[in-house]
Amino acid sequence: MFPNATHQYLGILELLLHFKWTWIGVISYDNDNGDVFMQHVLPLYSQKGVCLDFLETVPQISFSGNVAAIASKWFSTSRIVTGSTANTVIIQGEIHTISVLRTIFQFAQFSDIRIERQVWIMTAQMDFASPGFTRDWDVHFLHGALSFAVHTNYPRGFQKFLKGRNPLSENKDGFIRIFWKDIFNCDFSNSILEKRNLKICTGKEKLDSLPGTLFDTSMSGHSYSIYNAVYIMAYALHARTSSKSKEMTKIKNMRQEYQLEEAWQVFSKFIRNTSFINSAGENISFDDKGHIIAGFDIFNWVTYENNTFTKVKVGWLDTTSFLSKSMRGKTIKLIPLFFIFCTQKIPRSLCNDKCHSGFSRAKIEGRPFCCYKCFPCPEGKITNMDDCLPCPEGQYPNNNHDSCLSKQIVFLSYEDTLGISLAITTIVFAYIATVVLGIFIKYQDTPIVKANNRNITYLLLISLVLSFLCSLLFIGKPEKVTCLLRQTAFGIIFSVAISCILAKTIILILVFMASVPGSQMRQLLGKPLDNYTVVSCSLIQITICAIWLLTSPPYPDADMNLVAEEIILGCNEGSTVMLYCVLLYLLFLAIVGFCVAFQARHLPDSFNETKFIFFSLLCFCNVWLSFFPTYLSTKGKYMVAVEIFSILSSSTGLLGCIFFPKCFVILLRPDLNTKIQLIRGKKEGM
Repeated sequence: MFPNATHQYLGILELLLHFKWTWIGVISYDNDNGDVFMQHVLPLYSQKGVCLDFLETVPQISFSGNVAAIASKWFSTSRIVTGSTANTVIIQGEIHTISVLRTIFQFAQFSDIRIERQVWIMTAQMDFASPGFTRDWDVHFLHGALSFAVHTNYPRGFQKFLKGRNPLSENKDGFIRIFWKDIFNCDFSNSILEKRNLKICTGKEKLDSLPGTLFDTSMSGHSYSIYNAVYIMAYALHARTSSKSKEMTKIKNMRQEYQLEEAWQVFSKFIRNTSFINSAGENISFDDKGHIIAGFDIFNWVTYENNTFTKVKVGWLDTTSFLSKSMRGKTIKLIPLFFIFCTQKIPRSLCNDKCHSGFSRAKIEGRPFCCYKCFPCPEGKITNMDDCLPCPEGQYPNNNHDSCLSKQIVFLSYEDTLGISLAITTIVFAYIATVVLGIFIKYQDTPIVKANNRNITYLLLISLVLSFLCSLLFIGKPEKVTCLLRQTAFGIIFSVAISCILAKTIILILVFMASVPGSQMRQLLGKPLDNYTVVSCSLIQITICAIWLLTSPPYPDADMNLVAEEIILGCNEGSTVMLYCVLLYLLFLAIVGFCVAFQARHLPDSFNETKFIFFSLLCFCNVWLSFFPTYLSTKGKYMVAVEIFSILSSSTGLLGCIFFPKCFVILLRPDLNTKIQLIRGKKEGM
């Protein structure tokens, strides 16, 4: 009538996992039950992450054997237990194991053995104990222990039956007198009383007056099993008797089968098929293997200074879930405030302390797998308490290196202070360049505008307006179209602007060279030369950009590794070589124009055109020469901001140095914007 013992061991395993007790000791008997426990149960414990500090097999208690050898082995085990670092010890014992344990620990106090308080987990087979021991021997080592017991309940009429027991009126029950003398420490014989100084048993002693340490008035699990066993036998006998008349009609057909089967085998089928509801309201039945379907109760032992103890029910083991193959869900049901009676906090049973945040485990050679040392995880990785792992893509470790956080997506957006500042600056300067273009168109018939090649001037101003506006392609979330256009548009527009400046400078030199009598330069003057200069210089840049787009076009990209906490969105230029070809060609045009303007700086000019071009190209070259080291030393959105700043600075330098002085004359000094002033300036220069 004992429930399946394997269910009990699985329940103990779940209890260990519930409280994270992974470093335990085991004491097992050297018998068949102990062999089953060690061979079939303990490997499952290891699979679930529980490892052993010690595994001691002790001989079964037998007073017919070598008592000295048995006692020696038990004392040896006690030394191992008290010297262990495991705070949890499982005892796979029998009925008298608790008495032996108490005896050993009692004598251990006189053998200089330091007794540490540990959590003892005791199986249901250890439910019985001798009242004599509980009266005289120390039980404080069991404080906080956990014990499993066969599930019990309260059958109807049991308490009334218990209170009506009287050893004087029940002459046919010889056992009750022996029990009464032992439990109440009295006797019924006057002669013996005089020798032992015992009190006389009156029969009026009350069982419910005894402390629970000596006698528990509630029905124990074993008694409840016996109670159910009697009813099972009665129901089985009734079923067997009722079936005889029906079987007689089939006896001829089944004679051979009944001859082969023993009577007890036939009767065992009736026992296994028995199912009823007892007086406590519980359904009693068997599983497919013939084990009674019954759970286990879990008790917490609380000891007191007067050497008494209380077993507090703190949970139960529901074995019905073991009957299903899935075994999903918890089988242990624990009462809240568990352990409140024995300690302020739940005991720990680990080989060593858990690793702190940011540390992972490393196995210690020669030690069980539960023992490990801790070492810090490297940067960029987190720990799952077992190993250092990289975060998934798009995440980074927190400061404790125990979890991953989502990276922030970063790009130069219009919501950023830097982005909106650059966008406003771009629009303002583009507007200024447009205003300058409007001024030149409005005053196109004035000498100062005519003297500066109006068509080239208009093209230069338009290219400056577009160069300002192309900066907006660098702001905002990178898209496929913007990535394709922003570098190529910037390169082509600036090539047109520098080509226009170069054409203006060349025309100025040719004009003054052609003014020398007999010069052959007059043949080179005319519109085709300046147009050819602009088209040819711009066409080279267009060709470079076309090759770039056809071979390795830019595309949107996300840099996960540049900054640990950020995902930097940007444009991968596809080919860095082609990007530098575009920039170096611009710088080449600017240097050529700068050299030509430097040679023409002393030529006579009423409005100092060549000097303004010289300073504008000097500014342009300074900006882009300083751009390269700055661009290479910055990352992320600040790299984009550096390029935008360089575009705005160089465009502003061209606009300011070349056109602001002319606008000053056109708007504020119209007296200088006359043909007479132009001729006078040329004569003074000559």
